[in-house]
Amino acid sequence: MILGLETSCDETAAAVITPDGRLLSNVVSSQADLHARYGGVVPEVASRRHLELVTPVVQEALADADISLDDVDLLGVTAGPGLIGALLVGVAAAKAIAWARRLPLAAVDHLQGHVASLYLEPDPLEPPFLCLLASGGHTLLLDVHDRSEKPRVLGTTLDDAAGEAFDKGARLLGLGYPGGAEIDRLAREGDSSAYDFPIARVPGLDFSFSGLKTALLYVVKKLPPEELERRRADLAASYQRAIVRALVERTRQAADETGATKVAVVGGVAANSELRASLPEATAALLALCTDNAAMIASAARFTEAIPYPGYLALDAYASTA
Repeated sequence: MILGLETSCDETAAAVITPDGRLLSNVVSSQADLHARYGGVVPEVASRRHLELVTPVVQEALADADISLDDVDLLGVTAGPGLIGALLVGVAAAKAIAWARRLPLAAVDHLQGHVASLYLEPDPLEPPFLCLLASGGHTLLLDVHDRSEKPRVLGTTLDDAAGEAFDKGARLLGLGYPGGAEIDRLAREGDSSAYDFPIARVPGLDFSFSGLKTALLYVVKKLPPEELERRRADLAASYQRAIVRALVERTRQAADETGATKVAVVGGVAANSELRASLPEATAALLALCTDNAAMIASAARFTEAIPYPGYLALDAYASTA
């Protein structure tokens, strides 16, 4: 059995899968309510909460899978990228469990974990495929050729990530946190053609969302409070439409240029209803596996070279891949 741990941001997660990719348990404790008052994740607050939650979350994952630590053969943990303090909690917990049981430990890249969410049963996706990874911290177009190799980056964001653009847009519209879910919900009540927000045309296959965010800011500033309240749903729908169009157009461009016959979408933004509807040809991660979770980390651990006992005691976390 493979036990996975994920603490890269504000979800404390643990999961158990079988070596062939069957999901036995997937426990995620979100801190969204804790950070909502701040309008975003506070790193130090997140780290302290991970410390409180990591042990009970692991215990719950084992109980849900109806196994004990005696049944675990491999630990997988997110080593980065992410919030360094949050990552260190998960890495320390995984090292402690692995060391106590003399088990091997796989240090998983968070981004490769998102891709590996597609490799779980009951319908695993076989490479090669083009993958759009869109989350709160990353927006990438990846050329995936092998489960055990790092995907080739075809395009990335030059400024804000798509999820970050959703969160900042939600803040401008006076909506709650997390912003992506709030905009998606409100957009269903609005007219997506009410406002014509710009889509950045940058060279190659890269993305840019900062101009879109600024355009929304200018519109919001010009509207009187009563008019803003009346047009809030239209603004949300139009803003969401611009983000989704940018993601879809770039993804289809990449598929044309690379000749990819299979396309996938992963990451927190992959849960967006309009994005899923706008890319019907793509394989989207299961909704439960879009946001940060440990099932994807356990899945990626199968294809990551494990560090044997006790070599991982020197393992450190990393905030970015740069």
